[in-house]
Amino acid sequence: MEVSSSSLPLKDRVAIVTGGSRGIGRAIVNHLHSLGASVAINYASNSTQANLLASVLNASCTADHPRAVAIKADVSDPDHVKLLFDKTEQEFGSKPHILVNCAGVMDQKYPSLANTSVEDWDVTFNINTKGSFLCCREASRRLTHDGGGRIVTISTSLVGSLLPGYAAYVASKAAVEAMTKILAKELKGTKITANCVAPGPIATELFFSGKTEETVQRFVDACPLGRLGEPKDIAGIVGFLVSDAGEWTNGQVIRVNGGVVV
Repeated sequence: MEVSSSSLPLKDRVAIVTGGSRGIGRAIVNHLHSLGASVAINYASNSTQANLLASVLNASCTADHPRAVAIKADVSDPDHVKLLFDKTEQEFGSKPHILVNCAGVMDQKYPSLANTSVEDWDVTFNINTKGSFLCCREASRRLTHDGGGRIVTISTSLVGSLLPGYAAYVASKAAVEAMTKILAKELKGTKITANCVAPGPIATELFFSGKTEETVQRFVDACPLGRLGEPKDIAGIVGFLVSDAGEWTNGQVIRVNGGVVV
């Protein structure tokens, strides 16, 4: 059954999704678009995937009114982040309403803290923490203050489980969680909410890379639901948080992990 455009909860709203061409970010882009949003798909390097996704989402749109656009930007560079917001406004003729900061990296060697190089630590914090800071800072300045403003950062449930081998990754995401809670308070009076979603193990390229089959199975066995999460499991909760129904949820870290970490 077709859904009328008037019933779409994000109709006429503009969303920016960083890291939107793959994995969890891609699922979030698809879901927000299905709810009626126009979406800027940020990517760092793979233009083919991002442009293909935008093309698919625009298949039912007229050429002069696209509802998806791919925009290249390095989230760790303040000039790139500003340009991401500038291009989004230019493409859709509107201030953005929603930022979902999904861009992230993880050291797939899973080293102990003692074996983590300064270079790898810096790369992790540059994208995960500095990138979140720059995107949240720009969003706090640029999102509409007329209602419907939403910021969602992406962390990890590993902040709760604290598994060995993830020191840099978990530290970078714990900082994002703290920053998001403070940001929610600082946005008082703007009608913008800020929340953090912390996924558990999700079946994406980022999760599988560097892991043996035995390691993957251990994550499956640890879940009360007996499976890995899927990107759509995260997209659904993000869709709720950025809708009008999610307005009263503010300054929260929401772990979405099937019960792996409680």
